[in-house]
Amino acid sequence: MQGTTLEEKVERIVAGQRLALTRAITQVENERGDWEELVDRLYPETGDAYRIGITGPPGAGKSTLTQKLIAHYRGLGKRVGVIAVDPTSPFTGGAILGDRVRMQSEGMNEEVFIRSMATRGSLGGLTIKARDVADLMDAAGYDIILIETVGVGQSELEIAEATDTTVVVLVPESGDSIQAMKSGLMEIADIFVMNKSDRDGSDQAVSALKTILSMRITHAEDEWIPEVVRTVGTTGEGVDDLVGRISTHHRYQERLDLLTERRRQREEQRLRELTERYLHRSFWDEDREKMFRDLIDTVFARSLSPVRAARRLADLSLEVDR
Repeated sequence: MQGTTLEEKVERIVAGQRLALTRAITQVENERGDWEELVDRLYPETGDAYRIGITGPPGAGKSTLTQKLIAHYRGLGKRVGVIAVDPTSPFTGGAILGDRVRMQSEGMNEEVFIRSMATRGSLGGLTIKARDVADLMDAAGYDIILIETVGVGQSELEIAEATDTTVVVLVPESGDSIQAMKSGLMEIADIFVMNKSDRDGSDQAVSALKTILSMRITHAEDEWIPEVVRTVGTTGEGVDDLVGRISTHHRYQERLDLLTERRRQREEQRLRELTERYLHRSFWDEDREKMFRDLIDTVFARSLSPVRAARRLADLSLEVDR
């Protein structure tokens, strides 16, 4: 949007202009020009979209399921934004060239906006940028924002925590439920999906997952109990049930005022991350970089411990601040 004023950018995005939104996302991702002012000006326009995280092991069929969710919500008259997080460059391979190509076909609809984000080369951390992009889509008037991740690494868990409802997708193959526990997905899931449930072993996998879930239930009053929904992503079977469960979770949170608290915690975490990021950037000036290089030599020579060296750097920062 070169040559376009900040106010014009804001007006076009709020009006739902796709090209303006596309350019704004690129600007924010690459931190170019007046990107901070743009995010700041659009923030009051956010807060209406419902954000749904789709995560789970690679090969679970998340992209296919996301495609079916897009079609379902479009059938309900909702405008849908999708953030597809990929661990590799969107230009060089990975899942973006597989199921996500088919998902991109949904993006031809004027009421659907799909954006892929690569973890490599992301300035300022993927989690922060994904939330910024979600805000831009929110401000542009998208009712539902789906954030789909490829794997189950740390960044995927953080993305899932940045949503209103987190859906964990598993498949019947042995070991997935145990792997889900190891990766922490059991703790952050609001809804489990046993995708590809037409395969052999799906009944046993669902039973095993329900057994695991029963062990973590505290039986507190009004406790949300994650449900296991069976789906077949390729045919769309079970997608209606999944959407219904997401709606139930939405209403549950609103009834107990948990959605407000969840979103407040999300912004609290975001503010902390951003503050630490800005402090980190401002800390490493030329003088501290030189001092750091000098201290490395001293540490490597065993004349000074890393703990003491770090303290000297930190104390120097305090002295400058004073």
